[in-house]
Amino acid sequence: MIGNMGGFGWGMGSFGWVFMILFWGLVIIGVVAVVKWLIGTLGSSDEVARQTTALQILEQRYARGEINREEFDEKKRDLGG
Repeated sequence: MIGNMGGFGWGMGSFGWVFMILFWGLVIIGVVAVVKWLIGTLGSSDEVARQTTALQILEQRYARGEINREEFDEKKRDLGG
């Protein structure tokens, strides 16, 4: 009975499945954390995109004649453009 290992199968003991679940749970949590971090760092460029979009909207409003030159310049300064 050399391969029996005391009745514990592959030698993981009676709680081996618990450790396997914990291991894979930690792996999955780690992958989710990395993905969230990557999305967060990529999402920081959204602020620049929103400012560009706001400036484009302002330029469109000026081109349509909805606002005059003074208002355009004032709002453009407010946007930092």
